[in-house]
Amino acid sequence: MAKKKVVKKTKEENFAKYIRGFWILFVAGIIGFLGIFLFAAWGLFGEMPDHTILENPTTNLASQIISSDQKLIAKFYYNDNRTPVEYDALPDHLVDALIATEDIRYQDHSGIDARGTLRAIFTLGSGGGASTISQQLAKQLFTKQVSENKLGRAFQKAKEWVIATRLERQYTKEEIIAMYFNIYDFGNNADGIRSAAKIYFGKEPQELNLKESAMLVGMFKNSSLYNPRRNPIGVKNRRDVVLAQMEKYDFITEKIKDSLQNTELDLNYNPESHREGLATYFRAYLSDFMKDWISKNPKPDGSKYSLYNDGLKIYTTIDSRMQQHAEDAVRRHMPNLQAEFDHQNTPDRNPTAPFLELDKSEIDQLLKRGMRQSERWRHMKYDLKKEDDEIIKSFDVPIEMTIFSWQGEIDTIMKPMDSMRYYKSFLHPGLMSMDPQTGHVKAWVGGMDYKHFQYDHVKQGKRQVGSTFKPFVYATAIDQLHLSPCDTIPMQQITIEAGKFGNPEPWTARNDNGDYDGFVSLKRALANSVNTVTARLMDKVGPGPVVSMARNLGIESDIPPVPAIALGTPDLSVFEMVAAYSTFANKGVYTKPVMVTRIEDKNGTVLYQFTPETRDVLSEEVAYVTVNLMEGVTQFGSGGRLRHAFAGNQAVYKEIITGYPYEFDNPIAGKTGTTQNQSDGWFMGMVPNLVTGVWVGAEDRAAHFRTITYGQGASMALPIWALFMKACYEDPELNVSKEEFEGPAELSINVDCSRVEGDIQPDSEEILDEVLDF
Repeated sequence: MAKKKVVKKTKEENFAKYIRGFWILFVAGIIGFLGIFLFAAWGLFGEMPDHTILENPTTNLASQIISSDQKLIAKFYYNDNRTPVEYDALPDHLVDALIATEDIRYQDHSGIDARGTLRAIFTLGSGGGASTISQQLAKQLFTKQVSENKLGRAFQKAKEWVIATRLERQYTKEEIIAMYFNIYDFGNNADGIRSAAKIYFGKEPQELNLKESAMLVGMFKNSSLYNPRRNPIGVKNRRDVVLAQMEKYDFITEKIKDSLQNTELDLNYNPESHREGLATYFRAYLSDFMKDWISKNPKPDGSKYSLYNDGLKIYTTIDSRMQQHAEDAVRRHMPNLQAEFDHQNTPDRNPTAPFLELDKSEIDQLLKRGMRQSERWRHMKYDLKKEDDEIIKSFDVPIEMTIFSWQGEIDTIMKPMDSMRYYKSFLHPGLMSMDPQTGHVKAWVGGMDYKHFQYDHVKQGKRQVGSTFKPFVYATAIDQLHLSPCDTIPMQQITIEAGKFGNPEPWTARNDNGDYDGFVSLKRALANSVNTVTARLMDKVGPGPVVSMARNLGIESDIPPVPAIALGTPDLSVFEMVAAYSTFANKGVYTKPVMVTRIEDKNGTVLYQFTPETRDVLSEEVAYVTVNLMEGVTQFGSGGRLRHAFAGNQAVYKEIITGYPYEFDNPIAGKTGTTQNQSDGWFMGMVPNLVTGVWVGAEDRAAHFRTITYGQGASMALPIWALFMKACYEDPELNVSKEEFEGPAELSINVDCSRVEGDIQPDSEEILDEVLDF
């Protein structure tokens, strides 16, 4: 009997030992589990964000370029093309899609979904990891996957849980949703929901429809795998899963789900890069402007702002609608003009095309100079440290390349030397449009394709301005001599002898049509670019005052004080010319062009506010009379085709000059310009509240039209102005003026030339003397 009692007692002791062990393990497990969170909170598994960092999480934000009509034109960024949006800017169905797919109990937990976590533990993760939106945000913002093994992942998970609960205490549910959408990388430079909506669908987030929202939410699973460009079928399937989840939780009906699942993705892919999109040449200028501003304006702590990471907001004067109209005008006109240029200069008609007046040695020299100025030469010479002989030989080795054409990019194999010759045959445009009263630059087209041609023909490029310089001479003469547009001047030749005005040799102006007989009013002389009349005015006032006038009008480029400048020999930029002409439209007050009105930091603090710079240059009367003179250009002069049909071969002209005839009926002042051998074509056009200058020409002046028919400013540049202005007038929100130019209350100079018809023939030599005496 005693032996049996001992056995029974041993069994009871063993059972008690097991119970004790269980509770020890259980408590130890609880303590260990809690310890993991404590250790994570204390930073033993890696640095944890403190309160300050949680309040201001570090994310790289692209700087925004904002137009005057409050449109996002583009962004400056290196790796993160991110622009945050507020929760209110997210459509309801986008938020619903996220909650239905990622965290259906989002509104009920405080960062950790207990039910989902227990399910994940008991199913060993086969039913999903149960990460809440807050945990996923924590992972995106503050943690990185440190290990592929389960233990390392468990430690990271603990950090995510701790940070998620802290985020829930720090932010509202809506703020966490917005942060999650803003932080996520959707691929293809689409950092954050705003970039994703823009790049994949060409929309702002609030404009996304239901199926577009479902696609973007579906990408949260893995944007590298579910990339709509590389894996459209997988992305569509994933989108359909999101729609199914939305139907499951009653966010949408089954009917809507079924109908949307039967649709395609319908992408509208709009890649964002520094070389593509709207106003690319202006953005290149703006980049330099901002770098200069940043170098002179440090942060309060002395460090420098980052153009690419600090989320600056740069408010510009560019109007996105006008900019689009300007770029469209270039795209409509230039292909037709280029086709005519190529037709005139085909190799079978001229073996040295497109360089008409050069012999072979001169062409070779031209190409060699271009070779040494090329990016290829710079890279091989200075980056790769190659010898000159090796670099020169490389230009004759065919390589794969993508070249520009007006019909689209062409993938081809070509020698770099041949590609350089090919590119030198292209005509290039430059356009700038400005409000003369405020100085705000509204449109800036520095070329035809920034990806292939980075040279800016608005501010960087300077070319001979031809007859567009003549209004400066006329304005000087009106200012000094009180001339009227109705005054008549002889057209006969005049020679300014050597020594006068410091002229090194005699200079004689010649009229293009060879006509030197009779007299002509100043208004008709400017309208028809009569060179001898401009030369006579120059002889009266001298080149010094004309140069001073140009300087006061904002011309900064060098202008030699010689009589020949009367006919437009100086090389000036479109930027300078538009600012100068704007002074006439602004009643004689020069206003410095403005491109940036305000700069803010990411929190909306104003860092820079522009101050207008103006100065009085001319009296209101002289400015008005000069404008009145230039109105004649579009009434009956070289710009007359703006109003009526061209007297030449209209059928042929219509094929080349898109949109012709233009048939404007409102007051327009302007001036055409054509340089020697038809190398450069200009048109400066003004209405009371908008001044626009256009230049067209080849990279090298040796490339030019063979005839004046298409090689003049009225054919090369004026059509772009006309197409641009017609589009602006068709957009009533732009409020481009069709009114008369406003004159001074009292006008002492006669501008009513209704009695001066055609060329005036004085009856006697005495009248001639009277005219010349002024």
